[in-house]
Amino acid sequence: MTETSEQHTAAPVVTSTAAGNVTIHRFDQHTPFPVNAFIVEDTAGLVVIDATLTNTASRALRVKVDQLRKPLRAVLLTHAHPDHYAGLGNLVAGLDVPILSVPSVNDVVRRDDAMKDQVIGAMFGAEWPAKRVFPNRMTKDGDMLAFGSMRFEVRDLGPAESHHDSMFVLQGPARHAFVGDIAYGHMHAYMADNENLSWRRTLQRLQSELPRETVLHIGHGAAVTPGFLTWQSTYLDVFDDAIRSADWRDAAAAQAAVIKAMQDYLPNDDLLFLMQLSIRPNADRLGVTRHGS
Repeated sequence: MTETSEQHTAAPVVTSTAAGNVTIHRFDQHTPFPVNAFIVEDTAGLVVIDATLTNTASRALRVKVDQLRKPLRAVLLTHAHPDHYAGLGNLVAGLDVPILSVPSVNDVVRRDDAMKDQVIGAMFGAEWPAKRVFPNRMTKDGDMLAFGSMRFEVRDLGPAESHHDSMFVLQGPARHAFVGDIAYGHMHAYMADNENLSWRRTLQRLQSELPRETVLHIGHGAAVTPGFLTWQSTYLDVFDDAIRSADWRDAAAAQAAVIKAMQDYLPNDDLLFLMQLSIRPNADRLGVTRHGS
């Protein structure tokens, strides 16, 4: 397995990994925060998994696709968060390409997009894609998707990091699974969808079901293996414990205490704002705010 990296002036970083008869290109948006899309390439064509967030990044992703000079066979969407679907329109502009997801991911994208447009659009302004497109073909758990020599097994994971998650397992001598945000690569996590209980169960299930050498290509950070999922589960436990331990009679002090506990556990600021956005929704879920403000 060999890797090469190239820098782009617009900030995304592309890392290419040879995996049997295919090459996996990790496209890291990097700015305004790190988020991955993936291009899987064989001799005849390309499959892209997820599409980044911003206009700059998703247009750069399309440039990379065009530079490979092979037909784009399909786009696969792991889950319905905007940093994974918002760039779909720029990615497939002018092309007749199937965009596949499991039905519930499609349902959540379409249900929540108007709200995301208001909130995320206000945050990112001109960098928020005004024309967003959605999955146009459904697949389901257990399906085997074939594109040239590439075969992807579809796994419908249900609620986990988001309201509905899925993964696509590339078949071959070495297993490569594209798992969206099931795990974060030593970065702080988004938990505001309030699915932490289901997320823990999914992490446990994947650890028991996936061969330990499976390479997990995640939405934020470098690839990991199933053993890493224990760290992610512990992160969720530390977060819930920090919320329960805080004194919610003073909400601002309680939130500061949670942030400190999480930075003690993971002493960096990578995606820290996502964890901060998650504090109050989970405090409400755990019922501690009833005793405070």
